[in-house]
Amino acid sequence: MISMAKPAPSIVATVIRDVMVPMRDGIRLATDVFLPQGDGPWPVLMERTPYDKTEPRANEFTLDHPEVFGREELAGFFVGAGFAVVFQDCRGRYRSEGRFTKYRGEAEDGFDTIAWLVRQGWCDGRIGTMGLSYSAHTQMSAAALNPPGLKAMLLDCGGFSNAYQGGIRYGGALELKQATWAFRHALRSREVAADPEKRAKIEAIDIRDWFGKMPWSRGNSPLAAVPGYENYLFEQWEKTLFDDYWKIPSLYAAGFYDRMPVVPSVHISGWYDPYAVTAVENYSGLKALGHPTSLILGPWTHGARSKTHAGEVDFGPEATFDAGMGQDFVSWRIGYFRDVFNGMPPQGAPVRVFVMGGGTGRNLANGRRDHGGQWISATQWPPEQAEPISLYLDTGGRLSFTPPTSDSRHDFIADPANPVPTIGGPITSGAPLMEGGAYDQRADARFFGGDETAPATAERDDVLVFETEPLTEDVVLIGDMRLVLFAQSDAENADFTAKLVDVYPDGFAMNLCDGVLRACYREGFDKAVPLVPNQPVLLEIPLYPTANRFMNGHRIRLEIASSNFPRFDICPNTTPGYDLNPHRKVARNTILTGPRALSALRCYAC
Repeated sequence: MISMAKPAPSIVATVIRDVMVPMRDGIRLATDVFLPQGDGPWPVLMERTPYDKTEPRANEFTLDHPEVFGREELAGFFVGAGFAVVFQDCRGRYRSEGRFTKYRGEAEDGFDTIAWLVRQGWCDGRIGTMGLSYSAHTQMSAAALNPPGLKAMLLDCGGFSNAYQGGIRYGGALELKQATWAFRHALRSREVAADPEKRAKIEAIDIRDWFGKMPWSRGNSPLAAVPGYENYLFEQWEKTLFDDYWKIPSLYAAGFYDRMPVVPSVHISGWYDPYAVTAVENYSGLKALGHPTSLILGPWTHGARSKTHAGEVDFGPEATFDAGMGQDFVSWRIGYFRDVFNGMPPQGAPVRVFVMGGGTGRNLANGRRDHGGQWISATQWPPEQAEPISLYLDTGGRLSFTPPTSDSRHDFIADPANPVPTIGGPITSGAPLMEGGAYDQRADARFFGGDETAPATAERDDVLVFETEPLTEDVVLIGDMRLVLFAQSDAENADFTAKLVDVYPDGFAMNLCDGVLRACYREGFDKAVPLVPNQPVLLEIPLYPTANRFMNGHRIRLEIASSNFPRFDICPNTTPGYDLNPHRKVARNTILTGPRALSALRCYAC
């Protein structure tokens, strides 16, 4: 039952705009301060953002208030509950000084801002951080440096545990949402805003056309006119090894868990959000060190926690955060910070997970498939009721709960000029090329690389399909997923991608989670080891976590290929560690199955 209590908006007693907070290098960051009535001091809630501290965030709405809250209106809810609120523009963005370099430096700027806050007379020394996406990244970055006064964190869809393995790169491939984000936000940069001619030039660029011309190079990209943005994107692309470039607090919180203050934290994400891996890893890593931490995973795209659908699929009225937590997100945050600031443990189970599936399966009036689902509570991740299982790849494209009895090989082609198109998934910031969510796996004209004549991905020659027989009883898969493959290639490098799919009796093929491994990193991401042509190797492909009830009569399917574009960049099948190599070749790849090559999906069931 959703609580009928609503957050009470407040007339903010004092608003101080554009306080210029000094950083350690003298750069000043523009900060808006909202104070309650009275003398104070008060506990402070802080959000740092690159998206303009004065502009409404698209995720700030509730089930009962689908219109987005304005920034002062949102601050008013927290101020009315007795908190001071601080919104800050990140370095080099909007009214803040300095040069913006995405992600890097947020740890130091966050630490310095929190240290400044605890010195203010209106602050009682207790700081809580909050925010979505980049504003979650800034929180975990600052926490890695153990700032004074930090008492609680609420990380919504972000807070890199390891950006090399979720958020910037994944499985050795670059997540190309970084390229679409850079292009879109370069348009909003100071450099472009100050030069109308440059702005007109960039606005005329067809980003879809550019994605069809990869690989790019420095000076030959849609960002060439904005060197700062082009530079950081290409750094992410060129830094293919997990080295010191990645092992900084702003990108690698997992390397700093033991230095963080032991304070309550909540990690929120969705099955179709690119930060589900981050949420799970941060929760698990901090819990292992005794931190009071919580995890909430819903069936949402990025920040869409009060919607019941993702893509072409509806999960029912219980799917929202409001339903799952018993109150809207604003009220819940107020209660969370009030409790933890007063020394009370966070309310409810430490893990709340939405298990997708169990709906009627019919198409609703809005055209979406009624997939359904329900919330469960747990004390750990994966949930304590889940048991490890294996689903084995077998002869004839079978996926089986029992090991295979005969050996077989499964060949397919990987052509960099004809990649398998991305159809939904855990994606944000990908517009206009890709959208997150659950879709029937057929690349029509809505998807980059598709049209109305395109076959389903399972019908492509460059996709291997392994699926169960129709299930005779429901099967719930839940938890982290990894695909163990015995594979080979005639090239010195190759990608192997995997996608878990729920196949309805009528053929509707709903994507659940996916993953990739660039094979040259099979021995670790700190070195690129060439493949020996046509020599089998053991690969472990990490997939995103998920939770889904495969209904009686459905099939569990794995789709294996060597591309998922434009979600991930394309492997050139040549020189390992040189992802932008303009010399690309077609590769013949092979999956081996059987008693001597137990290729299998390792997962959990309950």
